[in-house]
Amino acid sequence: MDYTPHWAVVWRARDALLRGALVTLELTVLSMVIGTAIAVLLALGARSRRRPIVAACATWVEVARNTPALFQIYFAYFGLGSLGLHVSSFAAVLGALSFNNAGYMAEIIRGGLNAIPPTQRAAALSLGLRPAQVYRYVILPQVARIVYFPATNQLMWAMLNTSLGMTVGLHELSGATAFQQSLTFRAFEFFLVTAIIYYLLAKTLMLTTRAIGWRLLRD
Repeated sequence: MDYTPHWAVVWRARDALLRGALVTLELTVLSMVIGTAIAVLLALGARSRRRPIVAACATWVEVARNTPALFQIYFAYFGLGSLGLHVSSFAAVLGALSFNNAGYMAEIIRGGLNAIPPTQRAAALSLGLRPAQVYRYVILPQVARIVYFPATNQLMWAMLNTSLGMTVGLHELSGATAFQQSLTFRAFEFFLVTAIIYYLLAKTLMLTTRAIGWRLLRD
């Protein structure tokens, strides 16, 4: 094999790669925050006595979990665009990943809610708390402790799914890498360095979330 790597071209493109990595982190964090907030509503809605609400929540979860994330991004960017609702590639990817995360997180949170004994809710109501206060002060804090670490797996999945943004022209880390290597034709060097960056990002996020969880959720 007669191939001589040229790492200097990657070094010269470091600013573009770092900007792409920052966009990747922004999408990961924002999509998880938005997705988790929606997931709480979906999980609570699934416990509603109103069948339309239950059906709407179940439909969201089923669609989010049983269609590819790439399809969801395409729908947000190209599908809505064909209806006259044009959004930026960043907004499309953020919306699609938030939709996807909400579906998966809703099931995680639902499992956490099912782990709380019903007697706790009854006891809180007997003390005079309103239903909303029961969830805010009694149920959801316990659910957070139960689902925190399983949710970190979804965080990793969200970060990896950000790479699909390159298909709609977004210069997150994968998009920035693909663009830079197309200018230099040094695919091996760029993709190897990018793989290392992804690995470091994943390990950093995992260690950070575990440290936060240990500090906030310890007994």
